[in-house]
Amino acid sequence: MIPTTPLHSGMPTGPKYMGWWGDMGGPKQKGITQYTISPMRVNPMRGAWSHWIINGYKRTLSQAPYFVVPLAVGYGILKWAIADNHLRNSKVGHIQGKFP
Repeated sequence: MIPTTPLHSGMPTGPKYMGWWGDMGGPKQKGITQYTISPMRVNPMRGAWSHWIINGYKRTLSQAPYFVVPLAVGYGILKWAIADNHLRNSKVGHIQGKFP
């Protein structure tokens, strides 16, 4: 059985060691452009709820007539239809004789 060689930390040592990445000891490099990712691409929903409190409230109120009025009309028609159905299918409605 042959013994295994000892494990190293991954960084070379001795006379051949030039330095870790980015610190090789050479001249400063020029003309290298570094790009970063926008914070909004990393976390696109950051601040969405806190900004909605003011802007979303204003937007909801400005759009309210366009959805509140149709919902109110629909609710009124539905309540009338339910009441009319109960009258048509009750003994009182049949006695009145209004419905064929």
